[in-house]
Amino acid sequence: MIVITSPILIANEIDTVHSLFENGLELLHIRKPDFSEAEMIFFLSEIKSDFRQQLVLHGHHQLATEFGIHRIHFTEKMRAETSEESLKKSKEREFKLSTSIHKMVDFEKLSDVFDYAFFGPVFESISKPNYISDIDFEKELKQRNTKKTALIALGGITSDKIKTALEYGFEDVALLGTIWNSNNSIENFKLCQQIALSY
Repeated sequence: MIVITSPILIANEIDTVHSLFENGLELLHIRKPDFSEAEMIFFLSEIKSDFRQQLVLHGHHQLATEFGIHRIHFTEKMRAETSEESLKKSKEREFKLSTSIHKMVDFEKLSDVFDYAFFGPVFESISKPNYISDIDFEKELKQRNTKKTALIALGGITSDKIKTALEYGFEDVALLGTIWNSNNSIENFKLCQQIALSY
């Protein structure tokens, strides 16, 4: 299971991050788009070194090696601005690469260097009110031809939506609002994890 950080700082965020990992979180995407390099360095420094191989950097990719991070994420904009040669060099350096998409036609065009891609919003977003997709995902995923890159459902993922997302054909789900917009982050995570594992 994947969790994405809130774009802004959250009270007791590092403690929650550690608790998530201690309760079985596989990957944490560090998405702090407004962080300076210095702020990112401080944030990463607060996370226990034992968990850093499970971090995925959305920005300041140059810090990955320094912090023992082997996973980097490309937004759609970053992907468009990065050459195939550069992507392949990152892969040769044994980085795991992920990206974001919003249309199946873009997924089908993805370079095979990407291990997985976020696709959404699948349901009405929790963290972005009124952010709703007009895509019929059940129909959309039936058009999928390539399996080289895993598809991860993003947007409005709560415990009661996980089974539906997996039935659509997604390989996994990513949690954001259900973790950071809640007073019961860890309990919500454990419930989502239990449902995903039982599917």
